[in-house]
Amino acid sequence: MMPYFILFSYFAVLFASLWKLFQKAGRPAWAGFVPGYNVLVWLRISGKPWWWIFLFLVPGVNLLMFMIMNVNVSIVLGERAFKDHLLMTVLPWLKIPQLVFSDKPYIGPIPAEQRKRGLLGQWGDAILFAVIVATVFRTFTFEAFTIPTPSMEKSLLVGDYLFVSKLSYGPRMPMTPLTFPFTHHTLPFTTSTPSFVNWFSQPYRRLPGFGDPERGDAVVFNFPEGDTVVANFQNQSYYQLVRDHGRDKLNDPNYRMLNMVDGQVRQVPGGGLLVRPIDKKENYIKRCVAVAGDTLEVRHGAVFINGQPQDLPEMAQYAYEFVLRDRFNERMLKEQYDISPDDIGPGENGGVSIPLTEKNAAKLAKFSNVIDMERQDHPKGYGTDFHKLPYFPNHPDFDWSEDNYGPIWIPKKGTTIELTLANLPLYERAIRVYEKNELSVSDGKILINGEETSGYTFQQDYYWLMGDNRHRSQDSRFWGFVPHDHVVGKAVLVWFTKDPYTGIRWKRLFTLVD
Repeated sequence: MMPYFILFSYFAVLFASLWKLFQKAGRPAWAGFVPGYNVLVWLRISGKPWWWIFLFLVPGVNLLMFMIMNVNVSIVLGERAFKDHLLMTVLPWLKIPQLVFSDKPYIGPIPAEQRKRGLLGQWGDAILFAVIVATVFRTFTFEAFTIPTPSMEKSLLVGDYLFVSKLSYGPRMPMTPLTFPFTHHTLPFTTSTPSFVNWFSQPYRRLPGFGDPERGDAVVFNFPEGDTVVANFQNQSYYQLVRDHGRDKLNDPNYRMLNMVDGQVRQVPGGGLLVRPIDKKENYIKRCVAVAGDTLEVRHGAVFINGQPQDLPEMAQYAYEFVLRDRFNERMLKEQYDISPDDIGPGENGGVSIPLTEKNAAKLAKFSNVIDMERQDHPKGYGTDFHKLPYFPNHPDFDWSEDNYGPIWIPKKGTTIELTLANLPLYERAIRVYEKNELSVSDGKILINGEETSGYTFQQDYYWLMGDNRHRSQDSRFWGFVPHDHVVGKAVLVWFTKDPYTGIRWKRLFTLVD
């Protein structure tokens, strides 16, 4: 509440003073009271281009623009020292009315021929304008994204640099507009220092786009379970860590858990918890396999939507376990099949596990050193010694696995479902967290916002996303639905790509994302 009070008090002071500034500049006083037009006049008497008014529409950028224009009030009224500009920047509530209602006459902006600015000032102007333009561009049109994990191989590769189109589904207005430029959630050269402030935020709003996510789209989104992360385990789901270790232990920043550090497994302290708003959650990229209103099921690794089998992406991979007479030649696998040494790991039955396309699996099965090959297919009820209840909805009543999953209905905006104790685990997080309702169960009755109910109407659409690397992907099978307000954009272009082992992949440069 306090940030909004400070902001609104600034606007009250500003618009109560503009009429006097306009009067000094020979403009009609009434123009200071007309929203929008007063900004145009303010730009004009400050010597700024009219189209700057569009920059005032961008959250975050508009706050910077008001700071710039505050300084220009000092300039056009003749106070042009550095200290004057500094005071106008940090104390506009006091400085604007003091200066505007003083005897200082309007002398206008500094003529171009009289501007004698040092190199630092010239570079400062250029950098500031570049930051503003780049921020507007990445907020409303395209943003760069890097593929950090192999969950989409071999469709998208580790080391791919993408352009993500925010126009495809409509750009979101920034929900945390006060943030350090060109960062996502962490300051440069730090591992856990937030690059944004929580005390000033905006509600979720999205501008119109060309459509909504469709089946087959490579979608970038904010990780739904990323509202809370453990500082030194940010690539792992906090909620899975809670199931594995307990909430009390994770609240202790000195509690130690196993993690990979410099290629070795070590005991690492948790480091405390970080809380992030929607637009500052970690960015993920997966394939949209089901949209709102669909019923999804996975049978022996194959996806069925509304009872119909779906085509597997051409370069999708499954995990195959090999029983070998002797080891594979890793250099040959990389050169001929683009299988990296990191892809080769221990199998569940004593063999070697490798993620492969169906085509490459058929080729490797014919190698003379291969005794047997079997594709992973975990049955329902499959358990793991490493994680407790890893498959969404992470509840003991559901015995699904990543290979045999569902059926599950994907929530659709405006659709009302019958809500029972049996299906509540599937939709509890959507109702309680994503749609911000109070939900509880008392004496076998479901209460939403304190009222007993047997049904619920969803407020937004949801999607089901999976990695093309089906057995090496943490996706919706593990953490559930992706709400529409978490959708960032659609991956459209690989503009650069570099293999960690072999260098630049020249043939993939400037290729469209399939």
